[in-house]
Amino acid sequence: MTLTRNHDIPDADFFGRSTPEELTENFGSPLYVYNENILRARCRALKALSADPGFKVCYSTKANGNPHLLRIIREEGLAADAMSPGEIAVLRRAGFPRKDICYVCNNVSRDELALACREADHVSVDSVSQMESFGQVNPGGEIMIRVNPGIGAGHHDKVITAGKNTKFGIVPDDFDAARDVLRKYRLTLIGLNQHVGSLFMDPKPYLDAAAWLLRTAERFPGIRLIDFGGGFGIPYRRHEGEKAPNMRAFGQKFDALLDAFRARTDYAGAFLIEPGRYVTAECSVLLGRVHAVKNNGPVRYVGTDIGFNVLVRPVMYDAFHEVVVYGRQGGGAPGPERPGGESCFPAAYVQERPLMTQTIVGNICETGDVSARDRELPEAAVGDVVGVLDAGAYGQAMSSNYNQRLRPAEVLIAADGSCRLIRRRDTVEDLLAVYPE
Repeated sequence: MTLTRNHDIPDADFFGRSTPEELTENFGSPLYVYNENILRARCRALKALSADPGFKVCYSTKANGNPHLLRIIREEGLAADAMSPGEIAVLRRAGFPRKDICYVCNNVSRDELALACREADHVSVDSVSQMESFGQVNPGGEIMIRVNPGIGAGHHDKVITAGKNTKFGIVPDDFDAARDVLRKYRLTLIGLNQHVGSLFMDPKPYLDAAAWLLRTAERFPGIRLIDFGGGFGIPYRRHEGEKAPNMRAFGQKFDALLDAFRARTDYAGAFLIEPGRYVTAECSVLLGRVHAVKNNGPVRYVGTDIGFNVLVRPVMYDAFHEVVVYGRQGGGAPGPERPGGESCFPAAYVQERPLMTQTIVGNICETGDVSARDRELPEAAVGDVVGVLDAGAYGQAMSSNYNQRLRPAEVLIAADGSCRLIRRRDTVEDLLAVYPE
């Protein structure tokens, strides 16, 4: 079964030697399925973004912290950033050494800062108050600070992480206070970082913020790390003709900024980026099973086991994910088409069904439990397997046990087409284990 991804990746046999039906039969439903080849290709695309010798890609662990995926990301030569003790733990499990971990935290305790100083190569804090806490637990240490460039970008207000309406970063008006804290605790400022937001498709705000950060870095001589953050988007609406970001063109403009900065300063340090979504989003399809269909007035509801406890992005961010009706073993329904009309799936797997407007919902006791509203899809039937595309970032990572539902298993389709379990499904015993008798 061929599932075509972005224009820069050849057609990949996404499910390898298996079908969606076989995977759900063998591993249960719902089920996150990841493709190793796509994950590796995304890592390589980011590493090729800049020719600067000091350029480094730090994967943002919050997007997906499965240690098996992290191990692949490490093998591809990426470093990582973390923002919790749990993220440090999974990075360690995946084999990341201390030197390849950057801790970028937000409103954390002194105990957590002390742990970060032990476990991460460098630690970035995002307020003068947190600088005080850092100085108390690590006087004389090295520190990075997160600054707010006043420029934000992203697909939703909740993911814009710079500008006036966000909790993140130290604003320029507080730079003098920050210098006072550096002197008070004999701290050495080794770097600056920023993050403007998530899922931007137009690179201009990112480049504008990068230019601002480079100008700001000139006010802090002696630093050796400049971290521009992440947020690179992917085309969730591919079937509508949405294009992937032109990373080659972006890289050329980005490199021009870095070259100009090195030419006008004596900076000899590193340049970092922190992508998460771009690395993992497209390497996963979330599979689920249709358990009910009905009409309420004019709306046809397709009831699945993909509740918002499994994938919360559509509810939390009004996020869009393409949905595919795979059907059942021996016949499927047509998937989305790429621009130009070529089907994403070979004819051998297609069983023609009438298209109709349908709303895909889950099994959570909430009206808002909607994965896809009013979509033109092949008619779904009870027993069908459906797939939610591009689910590898902020999918399993944000899943929960709401309604005491069990979080799903995860399966990896290896480079040779074989599949293996990389996270088991929750059990009822797991739910009960946290409650003392």
